[in-house]
Amino acid sequence: MLDRLLEETDLTIEAVSGTSAGAMNAAVMAAAHATGGNQAAREALAAFWRRVADAATFSPLKRSPIDVLMGRWSLDNSPAYLAFDLMARVFSPYDLALGPNPLEKVLAESIDFAALAKAPTKLFITATNVRTGRPRVFRNAELSANALLASACLPAMFQAVEIDGDAYWDGGYSGNPTMSPLVAECVSDDTILVAINPVQRPGVPKSAREILDRLNEVSFNAVLLKELRLMAMLRKVAESGNPEVAHWARMRIHMISSPMLVDLGASSKLNAEWAFLQLLRDEGRRAADAFFTAHGADIGRRSTLDIDRLLEGV
Repeated sequence: MLDRLLEETDLTIEAVSGTSAGAMNAAVMAAAHATGGNQAAREALAAFWRRVADAATFSPLKRSPIDVLMGRWSLDNSPAYLAFDLMARVFSPYDLALGPNPLEKVLAESIDFAALAKAPTKLFITATNVRTGRPRVFRNAELSANALLASACLPAMFQAVEIDGDAYWDGGYSGNPTMSPLVAECVSDDTILVAINPVQRPGVPKSAREILDRLNEVSFNAVLLKELRLMAMLRKVAESGNPEVAHWARMRIHMISSPMLVDLGASSKLNAEWAFLQLLRDEGRRAADAFFTAHGADIGRRSTLDIDRLLEGV
């Protein structure tokens, strides 16, 4: 989706708030954009995910060529995934002799952190403090490979990332993404949300894996939904005279999402094969293109996401 957004030459990205893979996308994009503009940012994103795929070449979760040909992107029933899933339930990352996270090398090769510190695009990258449970938002000059790894640290898979004497887990638990800096520290009145976790999912999950996956989706969406509800309520008191309240109230919200994400199995989140990443990229471009066709003219004029409906039943 970000690749397609960068084709909109009359659209300026003032800031990005993100966690996990979104945080990495934001950092790669902002650093490259600072030195080479939109096209350089697009090329840097493609190169980053190619490196991710190359780093996953020897993953035990890699699917067979038959699965690739048949388009079976979920690994849920593969012996390797079932063994990995069972191991993650029984052992913690501290019980296993795991090597360094391969993403650390990928990030170091992909991001010029000196350029990122001075980039005009503001970044707000969230990680969750394990001790306090509170979010920490890293800004451009504070960002490092460690901060990005902290933002993407799933506690069942990786040991907590230590920064400045504190341990951090995935930012999705406390802000996914964090909205408040986009209001308090930016002047833009339009925010485009890129949804990667379905807010609604049909049916009731029955298997243990489906239940855990849905619990993660619900918890990762909860903080964002609360901030959007707050925004909807502040619209009703915009005449308070407080500038920050007024900015919250007038913020125009848009969302780009894809129905395809509902159909992907839980294990697809562990799939870093290049063919699968290309599929996701192309679907993201399609969804973003559909958004611009339907609502491109609305940016700068009105919200296209009705956040008032989120207050229903509250």
